[in-house]
Formats: sequence, structure tokens, C-alpha cells
Amino acid sequence: MQLRTVTENLQQYNTDKMQQLLVDMYGQEQVQHQLDRYQQLMNSYHQQFGDGNIQLFSSPGRSEIGGNHTDHNYGKVLATSINLDTISAAVPVDEPYITIVSEGYSDVYKIHTSELEPVEGEGGTLALIRGIVAGFVKWGLHVGGFNAYVSTNVLAASGLSSSASFEMLITSILNTFYNDSKVDIVNMARIGQYAENKFWNKPSGLLDQMACAHGGLIAIDFINPKEPAIQHVPYDFDAQGYEMVIVNTGGNHADLTADYAAVPEEMKAVAEALGHEVCRQISLEEVYSNLARLREQTGDRAVLRALHFLEENDRVDEQVKALQANEWDHFLELITGSGNSSWKWLQNVYQDSHTREQSISIALAITEIFLKQKQAGACRVHGGGFAGVILTILPKELVSEYTALIQKTLNTSTYIINVRQHGSICLNNYLN
Repeated sequence: MQLRTVTENLQQYNTDKMQQLLVDMYGQEQVQHQLDRYQQLMNSYHQQFGDGNIQLFSSPGRSEIGGNHTDHNYGKVLATSINLDTISAAVPVDEPYITIVSEGYSDVYKIHTSELEPVEGEGGTLALIRGIVAGFVKWGLHVGGFNAYVSTNVLAASGLSSSASFEMLITSILNTFYNDSKVDIVNMARIGQYAENKFWNKPSGLLDQMACAHGGLIAIDFINPKEPAIQHVPYDFDAQGYEMVIVNTGGNHADLTADYAAVPEEMKAVAEALGHEVCRQISLEEVYSNLARLREQTGDRAVLRALHFLEENDRVDEQVKALQANEWDHFLELITGSGNSSWKWLQNVYQDSHTREQSISIALAITEIFLKQKQAGACRVHGGGFAGVILTILPKELVSEYTALIQKTLNTSTYIINVRQHGSICLNNYLN
């Protein structure tokens, strides 16, 4: 097979179809920037690996709109893929090695596709690659070698699921190169979760991977975690004249595994004390009828987290109904309710062991004062919490004033995010 040069690859993707796909993925105003970004990606691939018949891949980050810390107890969530993504230029190879170079990092990540046991002390990137390959094998799927150059603008350790975005990128490459693109979204997500749980020791649910893999604004019900029910919720935030703004609060949640793990563990402890497995199987009446015993047996924080689950689960249904009925003001009230519940009941806005550092709490306080003054919008902790980012939904005409306030007070960055309809994809499948 004749391998394409960098010039030939650039020419292959300099087409009207490519530009239209970029419009669909990122919006018209982003087309030239994204075209330049993919061209730089291909240039970097050739500099690292030489000639090759490049295929392009993209996997978005995600934003959780509702259902904070519910998926791991078989709950409901409202989430969306976003216009920040992890992209790759990749080429299959005959040798049984996966080799990945990531922009901005000097390391070369390389594994043999038959060495699929967890490695003690292995860093996150290698552990996730190895775990994903092991997941493909575990689920009876095909694997093989490839070279890939990767670039991302999904903020690391920020609650936008940079890890799940990367996981779904690798699954998409293996799915395309060696499985005829036949692995469905649920199994792709499950493989990513398996890699996180077993190879990286991160006790994640399935929300992040599902939202990155699927695309668009979706409601997911995990009552049957082996077959989550997905409902597409078509809604145009832009048409309401509102923007979703992510605020990087300056904290970092990369070392918060114990705090994250405690949330599902405490929720499950309450469920088990009531004779069940997870909080999806309990009721408010059961909690009230056994409250004294539950407080003694599991602790007050665990009970509060279980109450958050019950209320947040119902709130997701209300959010979906509000969007379907175009009841925008009620939807914003529900966002505020979710944020208050996360702060007061779930208690995931700061670490108990580091009360002097409460970056999320400070950002939320400043934002709530601003929104109260303007009598518009809503905000809440975003993602796993404890550190990282918050989500603010506010009128477009207030965005510049708000971002200036955040810069003045916190000296941190803000990002406008949009709903992206494409999940994790091989761009070539849309260009042929």
C-alpha cells in the first residue's frame, strides 16, 4: 500500500465535506481554527511517525447538567457532549504495539497488545490505554497496533472528563481499525469505565463515558446499568439567549480519589442498611422510618448524601420536562436547586481535610452574588466536585461582565461551552 505524505494527507482533508463536518461539530465561527488545528495535528503525526494513511478521530468532553453523583447508585442524569474535544491522527500498523504521542508531553506511550495486566504504579495514560485494550479482549473484541498523535483542549482535572474523552478516543480508534465500527456506545462506555476502575483505580460510574461517546444533550437512566436507557433531549440553549460558561476555579481534583470514592460508598451504606444494594432501590419513607438507626449506623453525612440522591434523581425528570415544555425559568430554578443540594447535602464543594482551600465555594459565592444582582441565570458545582470547575448559565449580554469579574476576583479562566451533537467519532466515516 502506498503511504501518503503530509502533503497528500492535507489535500485529502481540504474538502467541502470536511468543512461542513467541522461546522456540524464546532459551529461556523470555529471552522478555520479547527481546520488549522487538524492540519497541525497531521503535521505533528508525520514529524513523529513519518508517512501514513491518516484517519482522524475526535472525542468530546462532557458537561453534566443534572444528576450530580447519581449514576453510581443507578440513578438518572442529564448530560451533554461539548465543543471541547480530544483529537487524534492515527494509522493502523502490523506490529502488535500501540504507540501514542500527546501534544505538549515529551513521553512516548507504548504498550504491547498482549501485555494486559495492571502494572503497579503505572501512570494514568498508559494504565488507561492498557485497560481499554484489556477491555476489548475481555468483551471478545479485536485489537491491534496503531500509531497516534493526540491533542486536546479538554481541561485536565477540571470536571469536563478529560480522562473519559481520552478513553472514548482510544476505543473509537480500536473500534474503527479492528472492529468495523460495530461496537455500540454502551459497550464503548463500559470498556472505558472498566479501564478506569480496574487499571487506574478510579471508582467512576458510567456517566462520563456515555456522554462523551453518545453526543448531544441526553438523559440517561441507569436503573439497569448493563443497559442504560438513553433519551435524546433536543434543546437549543442558544435560542434562549443564554450561554453555558465553565469557570476554572483554580483547584485541581487529580488527587481526590478518596473523596470521590466516599460518595458512592456512603450512599450504598445507607441502601445496605435498609436491605438494598444502591440508593435507586430505597425510598424517602424508608429513610424517615429508620432515620435514627441510619444516623447511628452510617453517619449523618451518609444519610444526607442518600437524601441528595433521592431528590436529585427526581430533579432530573423535572429538568427534562421543563426543557420539553420550554419552561426555561423553571429549568434554571432546577439548576439552582441541584447546586444547593450538592453544596449542602452531597457536600462535594470542598474537602473536609482542606477547609482553608475552598476554591469552588468562593467561585460559587461570587457567582451567586452576581446572578442575584442581575436577577438572571443559575450556577452549580460541576462534575465530581471537591475542586475543579463550576457551571454558570447566564444571558449572553452578561457574559463579558461576568468573565471580567471572575478574572478580577479569582484570576482564573472561563470557557463558553456549547452542546455538540457528535459524540466520539472517526471523521472519515462522515467524509466518504
